[in-house]
Amino acid sequence: MIHDKVDEIEIEETAVSRPVDAAYQEEDRQENILRPKYLTDFQGQQSIKDNLSVFIKAARGRGDALDHTFIVGPPGLGKTTLASIIANEMHSEIRMTSAPALDKPKDLAGILTNVSENSVFFIDEIHRLKPALEEMLYIAMEDFEIDWVIGQGPAARTMRVPLPRFTLIGATTKAGSVSSPLASRFGINIHIDFYNPEELSTIIARSARILDTKITDKAVMTLAGCSRGTPRIANRLLRRLRDFASVLGDGTITDSIVREGLGRLGIDGNGLEKMDRNILRTIIEFYGGGPVGADTLSISVGEAVESLEDYYEPYLIQQGYLKRTQRGRCVTDKAYELLNVRKDGNADQGLLF
Repeated sequence: MIHDKVDEIEIEETAVSRPVDAAYQEEDRQENILRPKYLTDFQGQQSIKDNLSVFIKAARGRGDALDHTFIVGPPGLGKTTLASIIANEMHSEIRMTSAPALDKPKDLAGILTNVSENSVFFIDEIHRLKPALEEMLYIAMEDFEIDWVIGQGPAARTMRVPLPRFTLIGATTKAGSVSSPLASRFGINIHIDFYNPEELSTIIARSARILDTKITDKAVMTLAGCSRGTPRIANRLLRRLRDFASVLGDGTITDSIVREGLGRLGIDGNGLEKMDRNILRTIIEFYGGGPVGADTLSISVGEAVESLEDYYEPYLIQQGYLKRTQRGRCVTDKAYELLNVRKDGNADQGLLF
């Protein structure tokens, strides 16, 4: 009966997909191969894993869906991977989309009315969800129902459609941009921090085994220290260094191969890329060390504000090269030392290893 009414409303399941250029398909395939499938394979973030293990076992013991889960963290730290792991651990199917891909209420309704009991629905970049869709999620998360309007004008009426119990997992790099009413409806909150070199070294060693690539212990530690605390970057660099090792060496990634390869890629011993140093240099040379606003800085370095705030700034701030103030971004004394620039000004020496 319910399904007949849903068909009458003409809610259609939405399949959101993006065409991928053939040049990137192999890279994407390898990235998926490296993704851990279960908590035991997920390296680092031990307290998160311990707590999640308890929550998942409790939910499975009750035969219930896991509480809605909110995952926060910079790009590349494993938010999507963790959502997949939760689904695997719960022995549930997972439906994945991103907030920008959900344009109209019927897009969201189409997915929600097709989820199965105790399944996982993952929304990436949930801070970009439109208000109308967010309002629909409130009822879905709390009452496992959605309101749907049938007809138009004076003849319009609202029908409430029941949903199976499911787990919504929302991921974001900008927790402050998620509205309080939405954030408060998540029962489990997870904040993924940058990984330390020891944690990254275990990830790199695991990835090397999966890729059937030989790498020395010293090379693992050197690479871990240059990966910006981010597993996605570590795995990406590992694949590039595998290329350098096969062409410049005997196929084994050694410490010298790591240093040679990263030097060619413009990455220094601190994991800073050319754009990182350009940002710091621009603030010093053009704005006297700061403060300078994000919009002005993005124009000066030719980079989008979103890239500055989501990718470059978090690591520069964490490493102590940059700080945010109410008036704007300022470099620290550590940035002057890195670039070998006196506070009264001379140019960057372009230091790498």
